[in-house]
Amino acid sequence: MRKTLLLGVAFAAVALSAPASAELKFKPGEDARFTWANFDELKKVDLKGETLSIFGPWRGEDEALARSVLDYFSEATGATINYSSSENYEQQIVIDTQAGSPPNIAILPQPGLIQDLASKGLLTPLDEGTANFIKENYGAGQSWVDLGTYKDKDGKPGFYGFPFKADLKSLVWYVPENFEEAGYEVPKTWEEMQALTDKIVADGGVPWCIGLGSGGATGWPATDWVEDIMLRTQAPDVYDKWTRNEIPFNDPAVVNALDIFAKIATNDKYVDGGKAAVAATDFRDSPKGLFAVPPKCYMHRQASFISSFFPEGTKLGEDADFFYLPPVAAKPELGNPVLGGGTLFTIAKDSKAARAFIDFLKMPLAHEIWMAQSGFLTPLKTANKEAYGNEALKKQGDILVNASTFRFDGSDLMPGKIGAGAFWTGMIDLVGGKPAADVAADIQKSWDAIK
Repeated sequence: MRKTLLLGVAFAAVALSAPASAELKFKPGEDARFTWANFDELKKVDLKGETLSIFGPWRGEDEALARSVLDYFSEATGATINYSSSENYEQQIVIDTQAGSPPNIAILPQPGLIQDLASKGLLTPLDEGTANFIKENYGAGQSWVDLGTYKDKDGKPGFYGFPFKADLKSLVWYVPENFEEAGYEVPKTWEEMQALTDKIVADGGVPWCIGLGSGGATGWPATDWVEDIMLRTQAPDVYDKWTRNEIPFNDPAVVNALDIFAKIATNDKYVDGGKAAVAATDFRDSPKGLFAVPPKCYMHRQASFISSFFPEGTKLGEDADFFYLPPVAAKPELGNPVLGGGTLFTIAKDSKAARAFIDFLKMPLAHEIWMAQSGFLTPLKTANKEAYGNEALKKQGDILVNASTFRFDGSDLMPGKIGAGAFWTGMIDLVGGKPAADVAADIQKSWDAIK
């Protein structure tokens, strides 16, 4: 599902032109965290009189943050930037491209939509060498190259999507003070995490807080669990085949991942409130047990956004912290896989300014400006990690840069009837006690029924 979009605020479509001389967020040359040589280099690109239209998903506060980055490109090159968005931007970009009035740059977080547009000849491949740049300069570079590669109308693969702004899901949240008082250490492997889980139970505590409630989308947090487990127990190509139904949902590899999650979520000793509370607890309320006195749970697996639902005044790194959901020690060949999402910049209407803008995204400065504010992570190795606005973002950025594999949320890659339907309901059945094999078989039946 489009989990981040469910949390967003809907705004009407807007188009804002950058002023002739933008008020830049950070004055060039004054902050040593930024690669100002990039700004000087960008000044050599003359785009005066050129207009660059950009259509993307960001609205409200996120749009203001994006605008702070766009201003540097506009100020240095002289280009006028028209940015627009819509609450129904996924549908709008299809309408605009098919009507022959596409933006120069379309920013999309859905690989399936990009593939559809590319297969219809509605997108332009990026410059040669861009894929190599990503491979050499991004953490888990080949993963990002694969995510940006799609087939055109003749079935020929090309690199269409430049990744910019990533989301991170493979995190476990905890309260450092609780760990310290109990003498617990952050686990480095899945096996250590399981041992810690059992240790907490032996000490009379509850290891996990898990909540799957989300109104009509109830069940989705469990899909993230399963996807993360798949990446830690199976090779990346098996994960890819699973999301494309090239191996069935009831394949032993998938059933195993479902079973691993079920053994945690349906164990009354492992979860706050017992297994009956898992589906009934709203995902936004589920981390509250971390902050109870005494703690109702010690760990909570959820994406980076969940800190927004922590008690007011919670200081990350002090009152709450996180660790990377660890890999399985028995599977060293899988390295450090990361589950997440992100936006891909595509060219829908080619122009000199569009090509120059993609080149701008290769510059550390384009990343550092947003890094220094909020809500932005990048796998770009050349960006100065000291530019991050706080230690939590810096730590999350390190996880991305050091990832061996990066994969998009699997449910987002599946057809809507599965990823935002049968998979969700199957997870509710799973935590309700239905055997993993039966749940997997039911989901596969739903997939087989899609024509």
